[in-house]
Amino acid sequence: MLEGREREGKEPAMNPFQKNESKETFFLPVCTDEALPRPPSLPKKPPPKICDSNYPLSIVFIVVNEFCERFSYYGMKAVLTLYFLYFLHWNEDTSTSVYHAFSSLCYFTPILGAAIADSWLGKFKTIIYLSLIYVLGHVIKSLGALPVLGGHMVHTVLSLVGLSLIALGTGGIKPCVAAFGGDQFEQKHEEERARYFSVFYLSINAGSLISTFITPMLRGDVQCFGGDCYALAFGVPGLLMVIALVVFAMGNKMYKKTPPKGNIVTQVVKCIWFAVSNRFKNCSGNNTKREHWLDWAAEKYPKQLIMDVKALTRVLFLYIPLPMFWALLDQQGSRWTLQATRMNGNLGFIVLQPEQMQVLNPLLVLIFIPLFDFVIYRLVSKCGINFSSLRKMAVGMILACLAFAVVAVVEIKINEMAPPQPGPQEIFLRVLNLADDEVKVTMLGDENNSLLAESIKSFQKMPHYSKFPLKTKSKDFHFHLKYHNLSVYTEHSVEEKSWYSLVIREDGKNISSMMVKDAENITANGMPAVRFVNTLHKEVNISLGTDFSLSVDEDYSVSAYRTMQTGEYPAVQCKTEDGDFSLNLGLLDFGAAYLFVIVNSTNQGPQAWKTEDIPPNKISIAWQLPQYALVTAAEVMFSVTGLEFSYSQAPSSMKSVLQAAWLLTIGAGNFIVFAVAQFSGLVQWAEFIMFSCLLLVVCLVFSIMAHYYVPVKPEDIQELADKQFPIAKGI
Repeated sequence: MLEGREREGKEPAMNPFQKNESKETFFLPVCTDEALPRPPSLPKKPPPKICDSNYPLSIVFIVVNEFCERFSYYGMKAVLTLYFLYFLHWNEDTSTSVYHAFSSLCYFTPILGAAIADSWLGKFKTIIYLSLIYVLGHVIKSLGALPVLGGHMVHTVLSLVGLSLIALGTGGIKPCVAAFGGDQFEQKHEEERARYFSVFYLSINAGSLISTFITPMLRGDVQCFGGDCYALAFGVPGLLMVIALVVFAMGNKMYKKTPPKGNIVTQVVKCIWFAVSNRFKNCSGNNTKREHWLDWAAEKYPKQLIMDVKALTRVLFLYIPLPMFWALLDQQGSRWTLQATRMNGNLGFIVLQPEQMQVLNPLLVLIFIPLFDFVIYRLVSKCGINFSSLRKMAVGMILACLAFAVVAVVEIKINEMAPPQPGPQEIFLRVLNLADDEVKVTMLGDENNSLLAESIKSFQKMPHYSKFPLKTKSKDFHFHLKYHNLSVYTEHSVEEKSWYSLVIREDGKNISSMMVKDAENITANGMPAVRFVNTLHKEVNISLGTDFSLSVDEDYSVSAYRTMQTGEYPAVQCKTEDGDFSLNLGLLDFGAAYLFVIVNSTNQGPQAWKTEDIPPNKISIAWQLPQYALVTAAEVMFSVTGLEFSYSQAPSSMKSVLQAAWLLTIGAGNFIVFAVAQFSGLVQWAEFIMFSCLLLVVCLVFSIMAHYYVPVKPEDIQELADKQFPIAKGI
C-alpha cells in the first residue's frame, strides 16, 4: 500500500484562467461629495497552531481522519476475497473478478469526487457528504455478513450495494483530503507543508499496516454464528470510518475553506475535444496547417492553457502501458491470498492467517523507500550509471515480472503436493472398516475387481483414495462384502467428480455399509475441518469452541464438516445422556480435513479414531516472502518514481489532471484482472505466467517509448510556452 499510490496533489487544483472576483461588492455613493471614511476592519484572527509552531492545529484532525479511513478501507479489503469464497460461496474466479471490479471502481470515482469538490461543494462539504455515504456502505456491508439476516441472495445484494457505496465514498474523498490539508498552510510555510505531506503518507501506511494485520485476526480468531466472524471483521473497519468522520467534523471551525474554483480536468477535456472536433471541421486543404493538433483549440481557449495541455499529453502518452503493471501489483489481495489458503501458516514463532501475508507490502514499503533512496540509487550513481526515472520504472516492471514467475513456481509446487482431483466420469473411493474384524470388499459388475488385494483390517487407515471410472455421470455400484463366513451384497449410487467413503459397520452378528460423500474444498481460509461418526447408541454433543457445539445422532450418524483453528486439541469436551467425557483430537493442521469415529472402549470409555480425508498443507507460507519482496521493490521503483517524474514534466496547473490520470491507470489495471479471471479459463499457474509475459512485452514497449522521450525541466515549461515551441514531435 505504497503512499505514492494514494498520493494526491500537494496543492489544491488551481485554474489559472479563472477570473479573480472580489468576495465583496463596493457601491459608489450617489452624491459627488467625498465619501465618508470606512471604519477600520478588525484584524482576522489567525488559526490556532500546534505548540506555537507554524503547523495549523487543524491538520491533526485531517491526519487522524486519514489514518482511520485507510484502516477502514484496507482492513475491509484484506478479508474481502475470502468472504466471497467462503461466506458467499463464489468460486475463485468470480471472487477475484468482483474483488478487482470493486478496486477498479474505487479508482474511477475520484474523478467524480474532484468534480464535485472543485465545481460545486468545495473540499470540506464533499468530504463530509461522501464520508456519510462511506459509513452507510460499511453498515450495509457488515449486515450482509450476518448469517442470521436473510439467505444467500440477501447477503449478495447487501454486499454489492455496500461495496458500491464504499467505492463511491473512498474514491470520492481520495482527491480531496490531502489537498484540503495543504490548503491549511500559508504560502510562506512551504517547508512545513512538505513535512505535513510526509506525515500524511505515513498515516496511510500505518493504517494499512495495522488493519491488514488485525482484521484477519478478527475474522479467524473470533468465532461467531458457528464460524468465522466476517461481521466483526467488516464492522470494526466500519467503526473506524465513523471515528474518521467524527474527528474530521470536530475540526470544522479551525479549517481554512477555499471556495470552489472550477475543475481543471473538465477544462482540459473540453479543450482537447474542441481541438479534435475543430480539426475535423476544417479538413479541406485550403486551411492553414498548424504546428500541433492542439493548436486547433486556439479559437476558443487561451494560449497558456493550450501549451499546458501539450505538456500534459506528453506525459499521458507514457501512461498508456502502465495499467498492466497495476494488474499484477493488485493481485496481492486476490490471487496471492487464495494461494496462501493452500499453504501452511505455522512459522514456528507465529501462526499467520492467509490474508495476513498482505501486511508484508506496507511493511516492506517503509523499509525499501529509504533503502533505495539512500543506498541503492546512490551506489548506482557512483558506478557512473545514468539511472533515470524512466529506467527505474522499466526495472520496476521487470521485478514485477520476476515476482509473478516466482508465484507460478510456488503454485506448481503446491499443485504437485495437493491430492489429485477426480475428473469427468470419475470418482475417488475409499473403504473404512468399522467392524471388529477384517472384511474383504469386491466391486461387482464389469470390473468385478477387488478394491484391495488383501482384506481390510478393523479400523485400518487407508493411505489414499482409489480412482474408478464411471463411463456416465452417475452409476450404481454393487459390492460384495465378506465378513467371517458371512457374505453381504449391497448397492450404492455415486456421481462423477466426487469423493466417497464406503463405511462398513457392524450390526450385531451382521454387517452393513453406507456410502458417505466426502465434500470437496471443505477447508476454509487454510483452516482444518473436522467431522464425526458416532458409533455409540446415544446422541453425543461435542463442544468445539466457547460458543459453538456440534450434535451427532446415535448409531453411525455422520456430522457435517466444521472448520476449526489449527493447533492441538487434547481434551474436547463431550456430553451424552449418561455423562460427560473428553476426546483427544490431537493436532489439527493447516488445510487438512479429518474424520473422527467415536467408539466405545471398554477400559477407557469413548475414544476418537482419527483418519485424514484431506492431507494438510505441506508448503510453508514463508515461500511467499520472495514474491512479496520482489513486487514491493517493483512498486517502490515504479510508483514513487513514476509520480515524481510525472509531476516534474507538467505545469503546476496540470497536477490534479495527472493525479486523476494516474488513478485511472490503476483502475484500468484492476479491470484487466477482472476480464482475465472471468474469461481466460487458464489453470492458475499458467495465468501467472501469462501475466508475467504480458508485462514483459509491455515493459519492452514502454522502454522504446521512454528512449524517444526527451525530459523537460520544470523551469523550461513556461519559457517554451512563451516561445510557442512544439514540445514533442509526432503528437
